[in-house]
Amino acid sequence: MSTELDRQALTLYATETGTAQEVADRVSRECRRLHIQSRVLSMDAYSAEDLLTETLVIFIVSTTGSGAEPRSMTVFWKKLLVSNLPPDLLEDVHFTVFGLGDTAYEKFCWPAKRLTRRLEGLGAFKLCECAEGDEQHILGIDGAFEPWLRTLSNALLELMPLSPGLHTISSGQTPSARVSLKNYSDHQVTLDDPLEHDNDYHSATVKCNTRMTAQDWHQDVRHIELEFEDDVEYSPGDVALLHPIVNGDEVESFLSQMGWGNFADDLLEINHVYTDQSLPDHLPRFSTLRSIFSRYLDFNAVPKRTFFKYICHFTSDEAEKERLTEFLSSEHADELYDYCFRVRRTIQEVLSDFRHVHIPKDYIFDVFPPLRPRQFSIASSLKKHPRVIHLCVAMVRYKTKLKIPRRGVCSMYISRLRPGHQLRIGILKGFIRLPMNNGVPIICIGPGTGVAPMRAVIEERIQTQAYDNTLYFGCRSAEKDQHYASEWQEYSADYNLTYRIACSRDGPEGVKRTYVQDLMIEDAARIWKLLDELGAYVFISGSSNKMPAAVKAALRHAVMTCGSRSEEEAFQYTLDLEKNMRLIEECWS
Repeated sequence: MSTELDRQALTLYATETGTAQEVADRVSRECRRLHIQSRVLSMDAYSAEDLLTETLVIFIVSTTGSGAEPRSMTVFWKKLLVSNLPPDLLEDVHFTVFGLGDTAYEKFCWPAKRLTRRLEGLGAFKLCECAEGDEQHILGIDGAFEPWLRTLSNALLELMPLSPGLHTISSGQTPSARVSLKNYSDHQVTLDDPLEHDNDYHSATVKCNTRMTAQDWHQDVRHIELEFEDDVEYSPGDVALLHPIVNGDEVESFLSQMGWGNFADDLLEINHVYTDQSLPDHLPRFSTLRSIFSRYLDFNAVPKRTFFKYICHFTSDEAEKERLTEFLSSEHADELYDYCFRVRRTIQEVLSDFRHVHIPKDYIFDVFPPLRPRQFSIASSLKKHPRVIHLCVAMVRYKTKLKIPRRGVCSMYISRLRPGHQLRIGILKGFIRLPMNNGVPIICIGPGTGVAPMRAVIEERIQTQAYDNTLYFGCRSAEKDQHYASEWQEYSADYNLTYRIACSRDGPEGVKRTYVQDLMIEDAARIWKLLDELGAYVFISGSSNKMPAAVKAALRHAVMTCGSRSEEEAFQYTLDLEKNMRLIEECWS
């Protein structure tokens, strides 16, 4: 018979955008349905050494950039990779892995695959087959997750059978709310902001917030300078964390739509009832609905399928319930896709369509996703700018397929920042590592705002008298969006930088557009010399769409044409560059 101590599971997740965290919460709810006590932790809040004390671990791992692990997984992963670990180290551990990725990218679910292989190599026993969720599936990651969750449930019940007389909770039952909200009448309570006391964050003052692109250009890209009260530590490639605050008028409109406007400023005590379910970072114990939807919950997000499952429980209208049930069926998945995901309909817009949905206040942290901090590559070197961080940020502004104008929540927040404005900034380690020897050349490829970490790298190199630097920068127009053009020209004039720019829209009509990879193909002989004779490092930064793959193809072209290698040998050559940390990507989805 299984005891309560036996029936325990640990769920570890690694996320960049919050999706893996939401999946981990769903796994934990399933464990609760099976009367299994579950702990849910981010990998950066867990020590890899403690795996030796676990009997059952469920890993939920997302993919970032072009196949890298999330930053929250890096320390944990490096400890698992220590070469002298015995092959039976984890022989008492049962595990399974669910990976999240997108088959549109080259290294689909790469971190999850590698984690599975390493755990097996350390003797861990696979509880059930691992699975990989694909964003390209008509059901999104649920296309793989829901069947895997059923398989996992069966495996858990086989490993840890229910005690006699105990039955699983019906899957059709509304899950219990993770918090309870109670009106708090003691006006003497001190409203505390946990972010102010987080030692991993630093107080900063905005020095400038300047538009770099031409005023008549369609994209607004900002150069932002933040000055710090204390000494901050960061390196080229590191990332700044910024917590946005939603525009007050938007929050007021949303609260009124929900019927919460009249008590939006009432003080609430937030009690975390089910600790196996996560809450937004830095959430205080006391708050108001206005503050919660300004800083901690996101009503502007495009909802996931889980959102529709919840509101199906909360509508009082049978026609709406029927429609929501259809949306959630595999037969009508394309209708949900067309209604919501294809046109990027927001949670607020969905709730305005389903007017009979009344969400109980206690369920707001279950229905609405967290308003997550945004990550921006630091665009400066600490050696050149002590106690200062520079950012290069594109304001997100577009029209949906329904022709509805959209602006990113963080973009709106950043656009309102003025000199003198104070905010808290966190710093995350990046993937870039510079060569120890200043005589080793570097090749930087950073189109668009991908130039941000490249600027940090080049500033750092020049400050340390390392002058063999090459930058491939891509933009649309030399006059309109060539970020930091005067700096690159000055460095080039001083022989500190070889600057190559591809302006894809400046050529005559009908002529093939030029991108950074085209310039690299032109420069194949020079690139091969830098790589093979001089041991150059290559850094790629920017959007992880087709660009990183095209750049690596250009590198292989140089290896084949100038190094006289076969296609297979060239592919292995670039793999070896990655393995030896001489080819590093700092890309984002």
